[in-house]
Order: sequence, then structure tokens, then C-alpha cells
Amino acid sequence: MDWDDLRFFLAVARKGSIRAASSTLAVNHSTVLRRINAFEKKLNVRLFERLPTGYVLTPTGEEMVDSAQRIEDEVVKLDRQVIGRDAQLSGALRVTMPLILATHLLAPELAAFAVAYPGIQLEIAASDEEFNLKKREADVAIRITPNPPEYLVGRKILTPAKGIYASHNYLKQHDPENHPEKMNWLGWEDSVADPQWIKDSAFPSSPVRHQADSLLVQLETAKADMGLTMLPCFLADPIETLQRLHLIPPSAASCGDLWILTHQDLRSTARVKAFMNFMLEVFDRHRDLLEGRKRSFQDVLPLNPISF
Repeated sequence: MDWDDLRFFLAVARKGSIRAASSTLAVNHSTVLRRINAFEKKLNVRLFERLPTGYVLTPTGEEMVDSAQRIEDEVVKLDRQVIGRDAQLSGALRVTMPLILATHLLAPELAAFAVAYPGIQLEIAASDEEFNLKKREADVAIRITPNPPEYLVGRKILTPAKGIYASHNYLKQHDPENHPEKMNWLGWEDSVADPQWIKDSAFPSSPVRHQADSLLVQLETAKADMGLTMLPCFLADPIETLQRLHLIPPSAASCGDLWILTHQDLRSTARVKAFMNFMLEVFDRHRDLLEGRKRSFQDVLPLNPISF
């Protein structure tokens, strides 16, 4: 049985549609459709029911999934072990990281790495989704997490700081110290009007008026004078039109620490080691910005620590 057939079969089984599977496999929609139809014809069985809502496994397809996943695990394990013995500073290196780190901090550093190691081809997967390094969806992960999986090895770098921010124009129109109730928050997609993170904040009497489900949108709307927001310091401190009202101590943040990680089978790979060591130096240079010490605190209000 062809491993590629199983790979296409698993992608459709997991995603439930040809289009979503094609995105995962990085191939054309018609290629996935052709491969699935040919696989079913080769086996002389129907693996999927074609429904208006997507592709659903038949009983035969369900029986195949477990076996196919075990084969996939062995193939990926073999792949990791072979690559783990690679001593060459060349080849592809797939790195995953949060989007805001890629766009607002690391892009120039990634360019510098590419110049320093011209034989390595970086594949950057900038996403808040946690890629599975066990299945080699990425070789290295820069990730904010409280507890990395046990099968990953690497280093905890630091705990990113966060703060409460608003634009200078917005603050000219409001009085944070005496009338915080007249300000408003830029909230997230909370199911209640007064979520706990606002009750615990330095401005619990300020209501949520607007919502945005993205850090980048929160940043831009705060710059546009729409209200208070909580943002990572490395993202907001460099923005001259924003003022930090309060620094949230790193110990109070609940989203976790910044880690750089790889699978234990890949830790001796030359290009993985080179990238991880390079990025450790990068983060050390940016430590003050990431931990909220980069800007002057002359305009920071003396408020009590908060958590969220």
C-alpha cells in the first residue's frame, strides 16, 4: 500500500473536506479529489460518504484510520531519526511562531539568520495554532505556553510582560485616576458583560464597549482612540501614540512563558541547533523590551498589580 495514499486519506479524514485537506497537504483541490477517488477504486471499497456538509468516514474508513495513524507515526519517527543525524548546515527548516512575534519583533532577525546561514531555507509558519512537532509539522517552535509537551526539548527564555494601554488622544479626553468609569475597554469575545479579567484589572469600573478577537486589531483600534486594551509590552511600547497606564507583573500573566523547542530526535541536527542558538541570542538582546523595561516609566500610573 502506497504511503502517499494513506497520507491523503488521513488528511481528508481529519479535516472532513477536500478543500481543507488540500490546504493541509499544500496541493491543489483537484489533486486530493483525484487521489481519494483512485485510492477507493484501488481498494474496491468506499472510504467516505460524500455529504453536503463534507466527507464522512464509512465504517470501513473508520476501521482504516487507526491503522493508518500507526503507520504515519512510524514513518514520521523514521523521518525524524534520519534528519536528527544530519550534520549539514543546509536544507529546509520549518519554524512555527506566534504571528505577532514574527511581524513585530523577529522578521529582521530571521533575515539576519538567512544571511548568516545561506544554505538553510527557512519555512515560517506564523500562527497561534500549536503545530505538532511529533508529526514534523514543524522542526522548531517558538511558543508561549505554561507547559510544553514532554517529548519536546529546548529552553524557557522568559515570561513576556503585558500592560494596559490607551492612546494619548484618548487619555486627553478622559481622567483615568478620578473617573475611570467614563473610559471603556476594548474587550475580547467574552460571553459576559463584566468578565473576570476586567474585575481583576486596574480599571474594573470601565465597561467593555467594543470587542476584537485579535491582538493586532486590538493594537490598531487602541491607536485609533477606541479605548483601553491589554497588550504585550513588546507590541505596544514602541508605539509612540500609545501610553502605558499600568505594567502587569510577569508573575501575574496566565498565558505562560516564551519557549524555543524542538523534538528530542532533532536536537542534534546542525541546522536546528544553529537556529535555536541564534534565536536565544536574539531574545537575550530583546529581553528588556519583552519584559517591559524598554520605555521610561515617568508616565506610568502607580496602580496595584493585576492579573488576567
